[in-house]
Order: sequence, then C-alpha cells, then structure tokens
Amino acid sequence: MMAENVDIEIRGMSCASCVGRVERALGQQPGVIDARVNLATQKAAIQVEGGTTTASLLDAIETAGYQPVVESLEISVTGMSCGSCVSRIERALGKLPGLVEASVNLTTQKVFVRFLPGAVSLPRIHHAIREAGYEPQEADAPQQPDGVDEEGTRLRHRVVLAAVFTIPVVIIAMGKMIPALEALFSSLMPHRGWMGVEWLLTTPVLFYAGARFYRAGYAELRHANPGMNSLVMIGSSAAYFYSVVALLFPGFFPAGTAESYFEAAAVIVTLILLGRYFEHIAKGRTSEAIKKLLQLQAKTARVIRDGEAVEVPIEAVVPGDRLVVRPGERIPVDGVVEAGHSYVDESMISGEPVPVAKQQDAEVVGGTINKNGALTFRATRVGADTLLSQIIKMVESAQAEKPPIQQLADKIAGVFVPVVIAIALITFGAWLAFGPTPALSFAFVTTVSVLLIACPCAMGLATPTAIMVGTGKGAEMGVLFRRGAALETLAKMDTVVLDKTGTLTRGRPELTDFEVIEGHESEVLRLVAAAEAQSEHPIAEAIVRGARARGLELPTVSHFGAEPGYGIEADVAGHRLHIGADRYMSRLGIELEQTEERAKALAEDAKSPLYAAVDGRPAAIIAVADPLKAGSAEAIAALKGQGLEVAMLTGDNHATAEAIARQVGIQRVLAEVLPDQKATEIRRLQSEGKRVAFVGDGINDAPALAQADVGIAIGTGTDIAIEAGDVVLMRGDLRGIVNATALSKRTHRTIIGNFVWAYGYNLALIPVAAGVFYPLVGVLLNPMLAAAAMSISSVFVLSNSLRLRRFTPKAGDVAPNTGESAQQEGVHSA
Repeated sequence: MMAENVDIEIRGMSCASCVGRVERALGQQPGVIDARVNLATQKAAIQVEGGTTTASLLDAIETAGYQPVVESLEISVTGMSCGSCVSRIERALGKLPGLVEASVNLTTQKVFVRFLPGAVSLPRIHHAIREAGYEPQEADAPQQPDGVDEEGTRLRHRVVLAAVFTIPVVIIAMGKMIPALEALFSSLMPHRGWMGVEWLLTTPVLFYAGARFYRAGYAELRHANPGMNSLVMIGSSAAYFYSVVALLFPGFFPAGTAESYFEAAAVIVTLILLGRYFEHIAKGRTSEAIKKLLQLQAKTARVIRDGEAVEVPIEAVVPGDRLVVRPGERIPVDGVVEAGHSYVDESMISGEPVPVAKQQDAEVVGGTINKNGALTFRATRVGADTLLSQIIKMVESAQAEKPPIQQLADKIAGVFVPVVIAIALITFGAWLAFGPTPALSFAFVTTVSVLLIACPCAMGLATPTAIMVGTGKGAEMGVLFRRGAALETLAKMDTVVLDKTGTLTRGRPELTDFEVIEGHESEVLRLVAAAEAQSEHPIAEAIVRGARARGLELPTVSHFGAEPGYGIEADVAGHRLHIGADRYMSRLGIELEQTEERAKALAEDAKSPLYAAVDGRPAAIIAVADPLKAGSAEAIAALKGQGLEVAMLTGDNHATAEAIARQVGIQRVLAEVLPDQKATEIRRLQSEGKRVAFVGDGINDAPALAQADVGIAIGTGTDIAIEAGDVVLMRGDLRGIVNATALSKRTHRTIIGNFVWAYGYNLALIPVAAGVFYPLVGVLLNPMLAAAAMSISSVFVLSNSLRLRRFTPKAGDVAPNTGESAQQEGVHSA
C-alpha cells in the first residue's frame, strides 16, 4: 500500500518531553510508519500507510494532552436533492488528504468540513464538490436580505411555467382517449399534427423548466454516480425522445406502437418540480427555531462615547463599552449593570415569565428585553461570544450533525440508485422479450415507471428534517442539543444518573428550620442572624438570608469571636450568644437532652442541626440544608414512569445521600464518590450493559459527562456550561430532563416512521411499477402516476417531521409562581 505524508500543526508543546510524548502516541497508531515532531515549528510530519485516517492521528495527539490545529468550515452547496447526493459528496471529499470529517446536510443544503489547514485548501475542497457534480457557494457570496427567498421564487416561476405548457399537452392527450374530444380534435387537425403541438409545448417544460434535472443528472452520470436527478432525466428523456422518434419516423416502430408520451414527460417534470417547491417550503419551516433566535439579536446599540449615548451598529460594540438601554428596548449584548434599576424579561433564557429585577452589579443577557427602567451597563461579551450567539451556534451544529441512523441511510442510498437502474434495465429486457404486443410500448412504460417511482428523495429527507424540527423544538423548550446524534442516543437510554449538589438540590445551604426552645421566635432569630452576619461561612450566610427574607432588622454586634470546628460567640443587643454544633454546647455545659430526638430527625432528613444559646440557656435549634430544587421529585417520578432506572451519584456521606434519595424516590445511591472517580462509576454501570445518561452541573462533573453515553449539563442563565454535555438544560429544572427524553423518543419514532414509509414505499411500489401484477389485473402503473406518487412520498416525510413542532412537554419546565419560592428562601417554622 502506498505511503502518504501528513503534516499536523500542534499547540501546547513546550519542551523535548512534549515532543517525545507526541511521537510515542503517534507511533503507536496502526499504519504509522514514521512520526517526527519539530518543537520549533510546532508541527508533526507523519508518514502513514494509505488506510490510516487523519481522525485517528488527531485522537492520538489529543490523548497525549496536546491540541492539533483543525479548521472547521460550512459550505453552502446547490443541486443536492436526495440521499445519493449526500453520499456522493462525502465520498468525493473523503478522498482529500488532510480532511478530518465531511458531513452533508440535505435539508440545509450545507456541507460541514473539518480539515488540516496545511494539508488541504478551500479551493481544493470546492473543486472536489464540483467534480462530484454540485456547485459550492463562495463564503463571501452576497447574502439575501431578510425575507428574500431567491430559490423559492425561482422554483415557483419554473412550476408556473411548466404548468402553463403541460396543461394543454394533457388536454390534447385526453383527446386520444375520449371519443367526443377525439372527434373535435380530428376535425381541427390530423392526429400527427396534434403530436407536433405536443412536441412544441413539451420541449420548454423539459429543457427550460426542468433544466436543473439535466444539469445535475448529466454530472451524476459523468462521474458514474447516478442519483435521483439521473432517474428523472432518464425517465423523462425516454418518454420524450421515444415520442419524437414516433412522430418523425413512425415506420421504425411495430404496428400500433408509434404513439406519443409527450404528456408523460411533461407531467413528470411538472409534478417533480411541484414536489421540490413543496419540499423547499417545508424545509424553510424546519429552520424556524434558528430564525426565531436570530430575530432576538439587536441590530444596533446605544454606546456612550465622549459622554453622549450614540447609536452604532451592533458589530461596532466591543467588550468594555458602556451602553444605555431604555425601557422597552432589547439588550444588545451581555454585560454587567453599572447604574439604574429595571426589570428585564429573561423568558428566552429561563422560561420564567416574571421579569427579573436588575440593579448595580447584576448580569444582563443580550436578546432579553428591558421593561420599565433605564440601565447603563458595561459590555462583557459581544458578537459570537454572547450567550444568544452560542445558543444559535449550538442549535445549528446539532441540526447539521448526523445521527447513526442517518449514516446508515446514506450508505444505503449510495447503492440504491444503481440497483434501481439495474432493475429498470431488467424490467425493460423482460417486457421486450416476454411481454404481449406491442412489447416495446409495455417495456418503455414499465421502465420509466420504475425509474420514477424509485427516486430516493424521501429517504434523504427522512432524518435531517426530523432532527432540525426536533432540535428547534428543544430550543424553544430550553433543551439545547449540542449534538444531533444526542437526540437519537437519548431515546435509547435505560439509566439516568444524577449528581446531587446543584442538580437535584439548589447547590447552596438554606435555612430550613428554626425551632425556638425559649423566647420569642422573631427576636431570637434577629439575635442569631446578627451574630452570624459577622461570619463568612456558607451556613452563616444561609441563616442571614433567612432572617432578611422575613424582613427582620438586625441589631448591632459589639463583640464577635469564632472557634473553628465548634461555633461562634457574640455580644448582641446586651445578650451573649453562642451558636454552634452539639459538641460546642457540651463544651459550654449547656444541656441539650430535650432536643436530641428532634436533632436526630433533622439529620435523617439530610439537614445539619445547629444550636443557639442566649445568655447561657438553650434558645433554638437551627437546621440548614441544601434543599431540593422545585420539581425534582416530580421529575424522578416521571423518568421512572418512562421505564428508566434512576440513580444518584454524590461525594456526600452515605447518610446524607440516602436521606436525599428517600425524599425524591431514588433507590440506587452511589455515595462518597470523589470528582475524579465519577467517570469510573459511569464506566462500571456501562460495563453492566446499561446505556447511561449522566446529569451534572457541567463543570466539576465534566469527566462523567464525557464518559456517559449522553451527558446532560444543568445550568441557569449565563452560568450555563455550554461545552460540558451533549444536551444542556437552560432552566436548571430537572423536569427539563423528562421533556428532553420525551422529545428524543418522539423524534426517534418520527425518524423510524419516515424510514418505514420511504423504504417501504419504494420496496412495495417498484414491483408494481415493473408490472408484476399485470398478468393478474391487466393494469400498468402510468409514469405520470409514478411521478406524482414519488413527490407525494417526499411531502409526506416532510409533513410527518413537521408534526414535531406540535410536541407538547409532559412536565412543566418552571415551577409555578406561588408562595413556594418565598418559602424556600425564608424559613420553615415548626
């Protein structure tokens, strides 16, 4: 096998040890003959056998701990129409040296490529696409203004023109079959004269309105890669040229077979053009989510320049600029408030309909709407770095990626068309050899019908349209699929593992119980909170938040001291306070017998009991805990209702973990697991044959998120960990997992339904088109009906995918606005 040279630029190398590490990693890859790394140029020169993939070399470099330089590019391509087109372009690009990945999305008419910048150039990629028979669009080609659909307009014009010429052809053809019309037409012109009129009318339909089929079909055949356009071109041309010869040289044919099929050729092209037009409209609807997100982006911003607010294009804003947003305006970029007070509608991020108060130091997100006050803020993220831009990029990336089922479909489509052409030739030969008189006419009709009925449009559209609508619907629900494949993979999960802190729970301590032993509740809480306000401990902060949530004014503290591991002491409003654990009270000689049972009960509920003593006497028992998020128990019940096993993974001790698990109904608990061991636990579950989805906060759970079959990152607002998981829940509500799994299952069912229809339709109707039932019922499928049926198949697949837009979440993503939130931020008084 011939050796090839591959050069890869690498980032992160700093010494000879790095060089050795990379060379060893590359040398261990199968097919690598030699690998030499130059520290000065930061490049690796690798000699490989022809079968070694560039992707395997990149994986080896990344495993060694370094970053290979790979460029990503998205190229718009015209002329694609079916799954065969997809596989043809991917095969052509796959032959390029230095190409890492090539993925074609039929629905968006785009090609996504990843390549080594030094090994292959953009012009070479464009050339490969052209050689495959398609036309790449230059990156700097002028963009159409919003609302302008040039391709849709062009298709509509072609359909109208084709229909105007085809309708008279059909009327003339009907004159041959209806006695009353035949007599009328015969009185006006001889039969052969009418055939000439049909010829004149059909010619512009095929070679002007249907020119796209001939251009693309010729390119497909020239490269020995026949596709749908080839089928349309061969079928319609066969009908057209057969009719031309029958008109000009009738004696060439057996008696009674010199008939015209001009109407079949014209109707075939017109119907397929109409189907393409309907497909184009439906494809536009599948991209609705992206369009809605793009509409959220502001076009201009009011930036303070030289002390005055100046309106500038959004592209002119840079990090550090100070911006002014007036009431009712859309916030243009992400930033931090410096002055002003207002309420901002952040429903596009959180799904929460109630506007959020914003004042100094609060974060604002580009695309949200300022409601009733002016704000001055400093830009922190602009352009592609804003949260909204990252969301748009994520949705686009998910829509472009292929799930495994689509990769299989593309391989099938790559061989399907040649097989269909072979079946058509066999059909022609069989009817010509064994068919009744006139055998040539029967052979012609059945062959054209086979070619047309088998067009694999529906197969090529089955997956990408469902993925586009599904990911778009997910974005509306606050469920972002970073990878399109996650939609399919999530549907196959049987086990969901949840991190505890920040996922099941709120992620910060809160005051849950304050039970007074002696004294008035509000007065004791005022004293305790005043003392704790001097401490920076998270538990102290929780107690202070609880007191302030009740509107209590905190008195002045004249003395404060802390004993690490025990508690604090303070003089507050003339009282001496001691607050801490039971061991602190025992050390001070304060008796706690009457509270032991209550403290034990609190501990069993995963709450941390503390005690407060005022002037040497026990005054209150305090419980602080990381409470469950609203909807957690409901979400767990819903997941179990879907037939999923639910487990919890946490670093907490077994007692606390079991207490939380009991509250939400989880039976399997993996406790006292360190962060670096979480991925190991996921692997252990996978070794048991389980397909695991892991749900975590997306930062400290990154190894486990990467190890799981599907990683689901939980986040809220600007704290979202965009790069952590395959799926990101924007709203931080576990009920989003229920909706994500339900949506993935619905999308998967839709894809399966599309394929069952597309393949089943072709497999069932090809024999019908070939005429296998003619001996039984004496009827053949007319080529016009075959063309109509093919178009209807594609429209059915698109319509079935668009039904996902009506998907209704089973679980509410956001807790209702009741007194619950205030209760969670305050205290539960016994």
